[in-house]
Amino acid sequence: MEHNAASLKKTAKLAGLLYLFLVITGVYGIFIVSTQVIVLGDTVATAKNIVAKEFIFRTGIINDLISNTIFVFLALTLYRLFKQVNEHQAKLMVVLVVVQIPVVFFMEAFNITSLMLFKDEILKTLQLSERQDLAMLFLRINDYGTLTLQMFWGLWLIPFGLLVYKSVFVPRIFGVLLIIAGIAYIHASFASILFPGYYNTFVNQPTLLLVAIGEISITLWLLIKGIRNDGLKIEKQ
Repeated sequence: MEHNAASLKKTAKLAGLLYLFLVITGVYGIFIVSTQVIVLGDTVATAKNIVAKEFIFRTGIINDLISNTIFVFLALTLYRLFKQVNEHQAKLMVVLVVVQIPVVFFMEAFNITSLMLFKDEILKTLQLSERQDLAMLFLRINDYGTLTLQMFWGLWLIPFGLLVYKSVFVPRIFGVLLIIAGIAYIHASFASILFPGYYNTFVNQPTLLLVAIGEISITLWLLIKGIRNDGLKIEKQ
């Protein structure tokens, strides 16, 4: 039992560390790259920023690739931690993460293609306006891809939250917060498609707040505490 408890705590702390790296890459993508490059509602200004701040734009692409690689390793580590709680839900959690990865890599390919079009490196037979329109189309596809991916960002948090709630070594409140964050992501995904005009004003900020509360709290718990000392016995369900 002592060996099992020590192994669990080590796995939990590793999960917390990976989650911290995931949060950091997420913050960089949202608050550094997006704020300096993307101008909402102004495609011309966005195109100029992408060319003028090419290095930042490229770091955003690398950041997304690193972030999603970390995401996979995080899911696998969480599976090791929670598989004794409910193996079916743990596998479902991993699957809901893994299915996102190919989509993300395709989206980054669109970003690279957009940059090449803005810099006149490809399709030189087209008029400048045509290349810019095509580049903006790829960027818009990327934007809508991100909005649809939000559904999966929420879906994976629900089995994760249920596993935390059912476990005896992590406080149940963190499971509740994760489930709320998951529902918020799913709601945001649907709202962005059904009511795009209200998304940035009424949906995006509350969603980010709920997600931050849920994911940062479990990150800090796993990283600092690991598992509860009074919850070392795991019950198979």
